[in-house]
Amino acid sequence: MIGGGQGAFIGAVHRLAAALDSQYELVAGAFSSNPDTSRASGQVLGLAPDRVYGSYQELMEQEKARPVAERVQVISIVTPNHLHFAPAKLALESGFDVVLDKPMTFSLAEAKELAAVVAATSRRLCLTHTYTGYPMVKEARQLVAAGTLGRIRKVYVEYPQGWLSKFEEGGENKQAAWRTDPARSGVAGAMGDIGTHAFNLLEYVSGLQVEQLCADINTVVEGRRLDDDGAVLLRLSGGTSGVLVATQVAAGEENNVRIRVYGEKGGIDWMQADANTLLVKWLDKPTEIWRTGGPYVSTFASHNTRTPAGHPEGYLEAFANLYRNFALTLQAEQAGQPVPPEALDYPSIEEGVRGMAFIENVIASGHSTQKWTDFTV
Repeated sequence: MIGGGQGAFIGAVHRLAAALDSQYELVAGAFSSNPDTSRASGQVLGLAPDRVYGSYQELMEQEKARPVAERVQVISIVTPNHLHFAPAKLALESGFDVVLDKPMTFSLAEAKELAAVVAATSRRLCLTHTYTGYPMVKEARQLVAAGTLGRIRKVYVEYPQGWLSKFEEGGENKQAAWRTDPARSGVAGAMGDIGTHAFNLLEYVSGLQVEQLCADINTVVEGRRLDDDGAVLLRLSGGTSGVLVATQVAAGEENNVRIRVYGEKGGIDWMQADANTLLVKWLDKPTEIWRTGGPYVSTFASHNTRTPAGHPEGYLEAFANLYRNFALTLQAEQAGQPVPPEALDYPSIEEGVRGMAFIENVIASGHSTQKWTDFTV
């Protein structure tokens, strides 16, 4: 692991997710740009002192020098946005597969270069867009792909948060400090942090791609340097229209991501606050309540379900599904076996490039007086 040391939030989430299915063992890390913090973090995690490094460059060099049977196989990168590209590129070029936190890079240019590195090295990369890991999100995708709802006409996706309703970055809140800093976060605040999640969820479930957008981007809290609120009108492939809302100033809101997709025959409605439930709505008959673990769900949903129906499967399990599917893919390839389609179902380099394109296009649209902005990659 690179990053995720003492005081970091997402590093612990990654470690829990990776450990859930016993497919990974954490054996080495450079947990901070401060060597002392990295060593202290490694000690708390119970790692051998000689596998705890003072920099990611040292980690790559030393691990690459170890016998194949002893060196790390996957590098998990959980640093702030501006420190995604360089360690990911070096890891891929050093022969390691990569799990990378989102958004993939600091800029679209970096994303395109990283895609070229993935292609040149033939290594694999998993991008942790967590919400695609939920069983009923996968079920929604399968229903849409099967044409059960008919031609898709309208898509709504929203991600409301309230944790930045006040100026938090001026104090001890490390998360607020880097996520609202253009030098570390990039050109976007809310749209980069949670808007990319909403965008990825929309394209994943609908199977459509954004072709044009019209964005209203706002900075509500005085003194903040990046956007903390926004709404986007979308034109999708196939003539479908959509709406995306992402805000971090909706006081009282937590992380209730929600997506609704409507076709000619009916629609689906999923929200994280009740993640085990998928509502399937029909034009001419009562709404159906589909549940995680039910005998009627697809293999994609059941493959990503661990417990019997009625036991809530939440954020950590969804996160772990990405890690497990990535591990199953790598294991099948190493064994020379075909990779099951359910295992290949994780976000990768293509989603990362489109996510960075979304960020740059949506911010450009927000600054533009033109109604529609073409979605360019």
